[in-house]
Amino acid sequence: MISRQLKTGYFVIEGLNSFATITYFYYFYFFMRKEFGFDDRANLILAAANGACYAVFAWTGGKFAQRAGYARALKIGLGIVLTCLAIGSQLHTAWGHIVIMLSATLGVCLTWVTLEALVSEGENRSGLQHMVGVYNVTWAATGSVAYFIGGALLDHLGLRSMFWVPIGILSMQLGLAFWLGAQTGKPGPATAPIPLAEDPHPHPPHRAENFLRMAWLANPFAYIAINTLVAVMPGLASRLQLSATAAGFCCSVWCFARLAAFVGLWAWGGWHYRFRWLWTSFIGLVITFAAILTSSTLAVLLLAQVGFGLAVGLLYYSSLFYSMDVGETKGEHGGFHESAIGMGNLAGPTVGAISLTLWPGNQFSGALAVSGLLLVGFFGLLTIWKSGRNPRP
Repeated sequence: MISRQLKTGYFVIEGLNSFATITYFYYFYFFMRKEFGFDDRANLILAAANGACYAVFAWTGGKFAQRAGYARALKIGLGIVLTCLAIGSQLHTAWGHIVIMLSATLGVCLTWVTLEALVSEGENRSGLQHMVGVYNVTWAATGSVAYFIGGALLDHLGLRSMFWVPIGILSMQLGLAFWLGAQTGKPGPATAPIPLAEDPHPHPPHRAENFLRMAWLANPFAYIAINTLVAVMPGLASRLQLSATAAGFCCSVWCFARLAAFVGLWAWGGWHYRFRWLWTSFIGLVITFAAILTSSTLAVLLLAQVGFGLAVGLLYYSSLFYSMDVGETKGEHGGFHESAIGMGNLAGPTVGAISLTLWPGNQFSGALAVSGLLLVGFFGLLTIWKSGRNPRP
């Protein structure tokens, strides 16, 4: 049993983890464009490779954490990422950086699933709503700041700051993880059990499981859009003549909108198990994604990002909440939640890269193809909803 006092420490690790990973992974595409001349197609292929790696190993990481222990898995994951970035900071070849990026992803597959499980374990339903809310707001807040200032870091401290800043942060995380692990076995208030009370689920099992399936479908499609957007953002910034600093300021609006969505969804639970919130967000995702990637003015880019952030906020929050709310195997469910993110990270950039290969003369071919894929996901959501309304006996 993990006490609330110790969970506060894991929230600190979570916030630091979000800042470090966003700084490295989101600006990796800017780095590859500036250092090695990678265009949108090449960056989309990189993003697809990263997504494939994450999809496979996040699920495995969740199962490993469930068996080996969350605290142990967290320390191993942080150690892997720290080691990879330390090596990457000394490399000067494109292939070397690609290998390091994929290797670091293996470590990240262990960190997020364990943090989700650590803050959710031992909670009743009301406690779970609170803890998932704190979790989402924490990583979204620090991640938004990282994306916002990351471009300025690259411009003022040099491209290699995308390694050194995360390395410093990861070192603090790893030290804190070891300290928290040492506190777990000590007597006293720090390990006092969290009081639990019987809290029966307010919805029939078939309804709860149906919403879990819909959320597990919707969230990968949100990440289809997110990972495609992040991979082509350097090209979009170049088209709008934005420096790295300006790109960080202007292209991180959706992150802050997502944070606002998390705060609202945390404060108000009326969206739980209500289908209209899912389908409305999904439609908003499709429209705003297409608007961002085809935008020709800064005003359209900024406005579309607000709607995009709100949409992906609800889809992500739904997936994590239902994953933790339905069932007792937090690590495995968290692993599936993260693996589904990886599948989305794979599918979107793959479709975008193929489209740019087949229709290289149309700069918007990737955006249109991925938008079509998102519509397929929407119809899949409707299918699951209809089948779940009348379950078979």
